[in-house]
Amino acid sequence: MGNLFGRKRRSRVTEQDKAVLQLKQQRDKLRQYQKRITLNLERERALARQLLRDGKKEKAMLLLKKKRYQEQLLDKTENQISNLERMVQDIEFTQIEMKVIEGLKIGNECLNKMHQVMSIEEVERIIGETQDAVEYQRQIDEILAGSLTEEDEDAILEELNAITQEQMELPEVPSEPLPEKIPEASPVKNRPKPELVAAS
Repeated sequence: MGNLFGRKRRSRVTEQDKAVLQLKQQRDKLRQYQKRITLNLERERALARQLLRDGKKEKAMLLLKKKRYQEQLLDKTENQISNLERMVQDIEFTQIEMKVIEGLKIGNECLNKMHQVMSIEEVERIIGETQDAVEYQRQIDEILAGSLTEEDEDAILEELNAITQEQMELPEVPSEPLPEKIPEASPVKNRPKPELVAAS
C-alpha cells in the first residue's frame, strides 16, 4: 500500500547518519565489553586470594598475570571508546558546518540575483532622484512656512484685519442727532381700582 504509485520514498537518512549510528553501536559494544572485563577482574582477584590461602602460589601468580593483561585491555578499550566518541563529534560538527556552508551558498546566489536586477548605476540613479525630490520638497516647505518678505507679511495682516471687520456686526448708527437732555418720564399715578361688579 505504501508504494501505491510505484514511487519510492526518499530516505532522509544520509551516509553520515549511518556512519554515526555504526560508531555509536561500536562504542556501546566496547562499553559492554568493559563491564564484562571489570567483572572478570574482580572475580579473578577474589580467586587469586583464595589460591594464596590454599597455598597455590604458582596458580595465583598465573591468574594475576592474566588479570594484568585484562587491565591493559581495559585501558586500550577506554582509548578506543574515546576515539569513537571524538569521531562521532567530528562527524556531527562537520554536518553542521555543511549546513552552514549550504546556507551561505544559497544566500550568496540570492544576493547575486538581486545584484543582477539592480546594478550600481541603477542604485545611484534612484538615490539621485530621491535627493532631488527631497530638495524640491524642502524648497516648497520653505515657501509655505515663512520665507515671505515683510511686504508679504503686512499684506497678510491687512487682509486678516479686513476679514475680521467683515465678520463683526456692529449696531446701526442713528441718522438723527441725539437730544441733549433726555426728558424725564412722568411717574405713573395710582389709578382707581375698578370695582368688582357683583353678578346678579
